[in-house]
Amino acid sequence: PLCAANIDNEWIPSCPTHLKPVVGIKFDTLQQGISFYENYARLSGFDTRLYSTKKRKSDGKISLKYCVCNKEGFRETPRLQSNCKKKRPITRMGCNARITLKLINDQDNYIIFSFHEGHTHPLTTPNSVHHTKQSRNLTLAHKKYIMDNSRANIGATKSYRLMKEHVGGYQNMAASVTDFKNFQRDIRKHISGKDAQTLIENFKRKQQMCSSFFFKYEVDDKQHLIRIF
Repeated sequence: PLCAANIDNEWIPSCPTHLKPVVGIKFDTLQQGISFYENYARLSGFDTRLYSTKKRKSDGKISLKYCVCNKEGFRETPRLQSNCKKKRPITRMGCNARITLKLINDQDNYIIFSFHEGHTHPLTTPNSVHHTKQSRNLTLAHKKYIMDNSRANIGATKSYRLMKEHVGGYQNMAASVTDFKNFQRDIRKHISGKDAQTLIENFKRKQQMCSSFFFKYEVDDKQHLIRIF
């Protein structure tokens, strides 16, 4: 369903007609229009990003909103520093695919004012569509799994591989290994400087639930935890 045809040097997504943007379609809110285009992009095999916005001077309401393919435009080539070993991949390819949402003057609704369907690059194949930003979503179940494994000293990469076996393959993960690493990084950043206090509070909660649970700890003159039994 995600195959595309190369027409006039552009790739045209193959998508069900009722899910494809058409000029004149009306939405109750701006977010509904954006979500409609994001869902179309997910089914078509590309990612989107929000582009420029125009507002009315009279009341400040958004009059025009542009949503484009994430490969729109060209990124400026930065000067490589002598100590820079890693080169950033090319992510912009001058793609013209976009949608324009326009506010109806006498209402608070929005319509599709313009729509460019063609892409200057091949689209994601069905086997790789789960890697697109539109298809990735770190759920609460993912986060709990990462945190539980972290308590057992299991890293993000190994947690990702273990969960892949549980769900039957990478295509069922709905998240990438980078998402797992970023979440574990955020956890460490959140508890940075408070990890010892978190450990003590956890033991105190266990002591409240079980009167026979015992622990003892010592700190130095700077109140840093140095040993615990």
